[in-house]
Parts: sequence; C-alpha cells; structure tokens
Amino acid sequence: MRSRILFVLLLLSAGLAPAGATPVLQPNVGYLSIMDATPGDTLTLVHPQRGRVASGQVDAYGSLLFPFLEQGTTYTVQNAAGGASMSATILHFEDHPPQSFYEAQTLTEGYQYIRMRDGTLLAATVRPPLGKMIADGPFPTVIEYSGYNPAEPSATPAQPSELIAWALGYAVVGVNMRGSGCSGGVFGIFDYATTADGYDVVETVGVQPWVLNHKVGMVGLSFSGISQTFVGGSRPPHLGAVAPLSTIADIYRAPGYPGGIFNNGFAQSWLSERGRDAQPAPMGGQSWARKRVNDGDTVCLTNQKMRLQQLDPVLQTKAFPYYTPAFMDERSPATWVDKIEVPMFYSAAFQDEQTGPDFASMLSRFPVRPDVKVTVQNGVHTSPFDLEVVWDWVAFLDIYVAGRVPNPSRMSPFAPILTLQILGTGSPMVPVPSDSYDDVTSLDDAKARFESRPFVVVRMENGAGSSIPGLPVSRFQRGFSQWPPKEAKPMTLFFAAHGKLARKRPHSKKVDSYRPDPAARPMSSLPTGSAWDVIPPYEWLPLVDGTAIAYATPPLKKSLTVVGPGSVDLWLRSSATDSDLQVTLSEIRPDGLETYVQSGYLRASHRKLDNDRSTPTHPVQTHLEADAAPLPAGQFVAVRVELYSVAHVFRKGSRLRVSLEAPGGDRVAWAFDTPPTGGQVVNEISRGGRRASKLVLSVVPTSKDTPNDLPACPSLRGQPCRRYAAAVNGG
Repeated sequence: MRSRILFVLLLLSAGLAPAGATPVLQPNVGYLSIMDATPGDTLTLVHPQRGRVASGQVDAYGSLLFPFLEQGTTYTVQNAAGGASMSATILHFEDHPPQSFYEAQTLTEGYQYIRMRDGTLLAATVRPPLGKMIADGPFPTVIEYSGYNPAEPSATPAQPSELIAWALGYAVVGVNMRGSGCSGGVFGIFDYATTADGYDVVETVGVQPWVLNHKVGMVGLSFSGISQTFVGGSRPPHLGAVAPLSTIADIYRAPGYPGGIFNNGFAQSWLSERGRDAQPAPMGGQSWARKRVNDGDTVCLTNQKMRLQQLDPVLQTKAFPYYTPAFMDERSPATWVDKIEVPMFYSAAFQDEQTGPDFASMLSRFPVRPDVKVTVQNGVHTSPFDLEVVWDWVAFLDIYVAGRVPNPSRMSPFAPILTLQILGTGSPMVPVPSDSYDDVTSLDDAKARFESRPFVVVRMENGAGSSIPGLPVSRFQRGFSQWPPKEAKPMTLFFAAHGKLARKRPHSKKVDSYRPDPAARPMSSLPTGSAWDVIPPYEWLPLVDGTAIAYATPPLKKSLTVVGPGSVDLWLRSSATDSDLQVTLSEIRPDGLETYVQSGYLRASHRKLDNDRSTPTHPVQTHLEADAAPLPAGQFVAVRVELYSVAHVFRKGSRLRVSLEAPGGDRVAWAFDTPPTGGQVVNEISRGGRRASKLVLSVVPTSKDTPNDLPACPSLRGQPCRRYAAAVNGG
C-alpha cells in the first residue's frame, strides 16, 4: 500500500503538472482556477482597473486558486518566470449554458461524471428504482446533492433520503459537490459556484430520457437539505419539487456564530470534517474516493488536481467574526428561499443539536402557496425522519414528482429499518402512522387534500405520544397559516424581587448580579450517548450558585402555549468591556422536575439591532463590525437576547423560568468560544422602573386538543429534564 501511495503522489506531482506545460485557466463564478502550471512558479492576477490584486505560488500539483473575484470581470495572469500573459473572464452566476450543453450529456445507470459549465466533472451515481433497470423507465427521479458521499457507488444509496426514495420506486441520482469525494474543483462552503453546479446537475439529469416528465425532485437532510434551498432559489427549469430537511437559515447566525460567538463545538467539528474530506485522494479525502483512486479511476485521480488549493474551512470561517454581507448573503438559505417557485416540503426541529433552531427565522420568507408546507417539532437533527413526517414526505413526492395518488403506507415494511438506524439497535418500534390518502382515488383529489393542510404544522410534545416515553410520536398537532403565527401575541413578564417573573412592571429600581463563568458547568449536556436515543443519558446540570441568576413565575393558573420566538430584554451593566450571554427558558413542573425548552445567546458588543427586522418578540442583531461597541463602563445599557423559536405548552400548575448565565451547559453539541472569566467578571441586571428587564414570549391560545396532564419527564425529544434547584437570587 505504501508503494502504491508513493506512486500516486509522484503521478500527481509529475504526471499531472509537467514542467513547462501551458497553464489551463478555468474561470468559475467568483474565482479562477489555474491548472497544469509549472510547480513553484509565481503567478500574479491583474485587475483591468486596479492593477495587481493577488499573487501566489503554483503548488506541487501544478495548480493555483484565486478566490473572491468580481463576476464578469476579465483578469490577466502574469508569470514572474516570463512568458505570455493569459486572460480569463470570471463567470456571472446568471451565465447559464445553452440547453444543448445539458442535452449533449448522456447519463446511464451506475457511476459516472457530470460536466459543469466551467468544465469541472462531478462524481455521480445513477440508480433506477429498486428492482428496475434504467431501460424500464421513465421513472420519477430525485437528486441528492451534497459534500458527503451521495455519489459513492455502493450497493445501495449511501444517504437515507435517497435510500428511502429508491426503495419506494424513485430513480435516484447522488452527486458529490465539487472538491469532495471524486468530484473535481475546490470545495466552497455554499458559494455561488456550488449553487451553479446544482443548477447544472438538475438540468443535466432533467433532460435524460429515463426521467418522468423531465422534472426532477431534490431530497436530503442537513447538508443535502441546505443545498436544495440554494438550487431551488436558482430556479433550474427542470426542477419539479424540493424537500429540504433540517437546514440552517443563516450561515453566520447559526450554527456558525450564535449571537456572535463562534461555535467551537459542532460548527468547528463539521468544518474540520469538510476540510479533511477535501484533502487529495488517495493520501486523504473520503474513504470511497481513496478506494476508487487505488482501484485505478484516473478521472477521480485527475479531479484531485486542485485539492491542495482548498481553503481551510475553519480558518475561513474564523476570518469573518462579524456578519459580512458580500461573503455571507450568497451562502445563507434565507437569501434564496423566497425565490423558490416549485412545490416545497420542509421540516426541522426546534432543539436540533447540530444545525440548530434558527431555521425558523426564515420561515416568514417562504413563498405562501398551497404547494409549500412546513412541519416543525420539538426534537433532534433526525426528527424530520420521524415516521409521522416521512409519511407526509412520501405523499409530497408522490404528488409533485411522481404525479400519482400517494401511497405512504408502502413505506411500512421499511419503517423498522429506518427506526433502528436512528434510535439504535434494540430500540422499540415506532407505531406506523395511518395513511391519510387511503380513500383517495384521483391525483387532483390527493393534491387538494395535501394543499388544504395548514402552511405550518407543529407536532406538539414529540416523544410523549405513545406508551413508551421518548419514542418519536407527537401527542397532538397545531396548524398555522403563517410564521410566526398570526395568533401569537407578545406576553411580557418583568424580572422582579426574589427571582420572580411578574406581569406588572416593578416600580422600585433594584439590581441583581452574577459572575458569569463558562467553566462552571460542562459545555455539553450529553457527555456520552446520542441525542437520537429514545431517552438519551442527558447530564443537564443545575445552575452553579453565584454564576447565574433566574426568574420564575408563580404556578400558572391555566396552561400557557408558546409558539414562536422570544426576547429577553436586559438592562446590563458589566465590569468587563464585553460579556457573552446565555438565556435559557424552562418549565418547573409541580413534581419538582424541570424541563428544558429553549436557549438564546449574545455577545454583548454585538447588541446593535436591525430595527427593520426586529419585533417585540424577535430581536435581530446586525452583527456588522461597524455596529459593534464595547459595554460602557459603569453604565446600564439595553441588550436584547433572542430566544430561538419554540413550541411548548407550560401546564397549569407549572412555573415558567428564564435563567441568565455564561454560554454552555444546556446544549448537546454546540460549544462556545467564550473567553474565560475565572469568576472575576460581575454582570448586573437592572429590574424595575425605567430600566426594567423583562421576558417577552409569543403566546397563542391553548387549543382544546391539548392534554391536561403533563408529559412524562423525560420523554420530549430534544428536551432534557433535571431536578429543579433555585438560583442564588431565588428564581
């Protein structure tokens, strides 16, 4: 094996980059790739007006990347070693190839490569439906597109969404993004080039003769869910529907920099994995790409040419500690979702331990049409694969991609397999949902039934809907015509003496203080096990005296239903010039247990609000560097901290609680790059008078379907329990 790797290294450094070769300039959307240049040469990039703007040394593979360039501008490349200059025009995102470009490509069953508009080849695997051959088509067809391993030519599809679709009668096409697996090019974090590739993939697949009606759907959760929002917003003509699951909304706000604080837990680990996956095979990169190179796939090998030019995703992210519109707008789904013109089915969870709950901030930007439906729930990253959601997902694909009367019940034989994959071996079986379309005989009637559903369906108390606590079954559902719900009204609760939350503003001006210490509790509330377990072994530790304060209502006289975002409006004075804040909403139950509900975060120097987007229940910070400001010494200042959206019923007899502490201790996978304090920083919170700190929640009328009794604790998906212990101020 060692000799084989040495041979490949020599091939890459010599055979792919011969000295004296004429360099190949490959412009894309926003950057320029140079290949087959002489290793060690210094190349300079010249702008037509600004002159020399960048230079770099050609790597051992004969490649060099000039990123972050102006679209439509013609740049000149000069070689310090001499020779003629070369020019290239950077592509516009809207510069789509003619239809003949896509029609000239023939895709067959199995593993192959799809050519993009800049000449880059993306790895792809085409699979006809389970038990079929490609000649049996045309088939309803879906695409899974990500930087994971959707193109891996394994016996069955590698990703769960395409695996389910394949088993249910869909042809599936798995495509690896550029710079991942065996695909060529350089990996970019949701940049214009990656979205343009997605457009090209849809158009190339859509014109194939084995694609039913020449319209394709897109499927996938997380990475491949996020990619759908961009591709859908780019409007490729052969796209028929999208079904994104568990996505982000904003590449900066979550999970990258929640509240302006770098997430050195999940976000950093995910970015690090992408960097490792982008290393050149066979010395690095994804295992299946290493195998293909070692087995003689010369296209996969050639596609590694640009990999030494890969920008480190962690360093690239840390280079932008503030929101930078020129870099981040194109990389945020919220910028694209309002442009989606095809039917869409979307689902995510409020306590998602990976991508997080900020997805809800973009739901108001979704097109409000009968063929756009949203399902949200308390839960974890895989909650959109809960059977109740999968049944609706199958119906959506059947109606809008396959064009047939939906039959979700054909998923029943595969349900135990999906359940075990998510909940773990030996877990109880989840009850199979009923088929909402078993009495429907026409596609028009099926479509009418699907489109009569509310725009947003909220699966309430997911995990408490069966006899086994923790099984992903909801207890009841709520439906709303918009998000946030138009029924939601702001409810204000003021911080009061002895850790109380009061409906009336206190008249007396008082101050509570605490010493925030991120080391006071472990950063994670789940040090072992998986958040996807039926009942995860959470270790959600209580607040440490002196490091936090909390406020709670008296026992509620009637149940209170919160649906939507919230705001913790503080008057803060700190001994430090900056302070990282965490607010946590929870329910103190009559049995003495406490249930986690939701959290929010803010670096106080990022407190400047975007007044056009902020509401009484949803503070939206600009996070712009120009707006950042230290805390004024010795003065109270208004700081609003967002509580991410949630849907939760606080039962009659329970107490609603909000706590304030240093970031950490309340989430499974997120961690925070917050400076150590050693307990030396003092934060003071004003309550009463003109500087009255308060909690503002989105409250909707409690439905008649709401059960009177509390769910078991623990049982709610994504919501750990602990024994309630009062904070030092009594809350």
